Amino acid sequence: MSYQLLIEPLGATIEVEEGQTLLDAALRQGIYIPHACGHGLCGTCKVQVSDGEVDHGHANPFALMDFERDAGKTLACCATLQSDASIEADIDEEPDAEIIPVRDFDCTVSRIESLTPTIKAIFLKLDKPLHFQAGQYVQVVIPGIEGGRAFSIANSPAQVQATGEVELNVRIIKGGAGTTWLHEQLKAGDALRISGPYGRFFVRKSANEPVVFFAGGSGLSSPRSMILDLLESGSTLPITLVYGQRSQEELYYDAEFRALAKQHANFNYVPALSDAALGDSWQGAQGYVHDVAKAHFAGNFSGNKAYLCGPPVMIEACISTLMQGRLYERDIYTEKFLSAADTKQQRSPLFKRV
Repeated sequence: MSYQLLIEPLGATIEVEEGQTLLDAALRQGIYIPHACGHGLCGTCKVQVSDGEVDHGHANPFALMDFERDAGKTLACCATLQSDASIEADIDEEPDAEIIPVRDFDCTVSRIESLTPTIKAIFLKLDKPLHFQAGQYVQVVIPGIEGGRAFSIANSPAQVQATGEVELNVRIIKGGAGTTWLHEQLKAGDALRISGPYGRFFVRKSANEPVVFFAGGSGLSSPRSMILDLLESGSTLPITLVYGQRSQEELYYDAEFRALAKQHANFNYVPALSDAALGDSWQGAQGYVHDVAKAHFAGNFSGNKAYLCGPPVMIEACISTLMQGRLYERDIYTEKFLSAADTKQQRSPLFKRV
């Protein structure tokens, strides 16, 4: 059984299977609805139901409050249809966005490499070609765990096309069932299922402006894919990567970025460590990503496009620093994956999440 869903302001009508979420149905038919967590926690995918009946599913009561439900609001990532319906979504046109329907892929783990004591690179051989924009992510189905787990693609589209492999960089999270399974149970030769691509995090190439990337922790995956894609395509735009970790042993792909900076005059690499007890073993920048970037750009970020990927606290600090340095919302793009704990953190009311 299926229902018809009209999506405004696009005027597009799609088919939604019984029990399928509005978000999944839209993405699988090439229609992007803004979203972030995908689990009913953040409220980014909130839409207005103008006609028809929906089941709100497991939407968090703080992300979708009672008065919003009464007013016809719902979260597309949780809601399912109970009749034909119409919704109004906050969909912005993006000239650089490719229309890529989400698909399912059967994969085989070709190899697993330890990048740091807490981060592993998992290489997945795909059963068919995957087309994506650098910066997008996939959802990994993990046995015994409800819902997929999101991981950014760490290699470039050209590399994926050439090898048929997707690289995912996975940091183990204490108490995290998904990352613990991937670190401790998964092995080469195992089968996995993924879906994708997802996300609206990609370089706005048509802007033709210098690009600065801020990355922290395992948030390096998306920027790495985007930087490799830019350099492989012959872009001459100035590109800066400010990349932070706590300690030197966690600074993965450091040698690769240093080599790229030597090979490409337009690429500037700024690694930073925040551990105060570094001693003389580290000769690079010390401090948090936002402070190091502020010093590197002498406090003035105007004229750049900024792409931020990392823990929510890091992103908040970087947004504040960028705005103080004369860069504003239209030129700042973020990517982060939200957990229930993340939704409890205070966020700036001045910035609209994408």
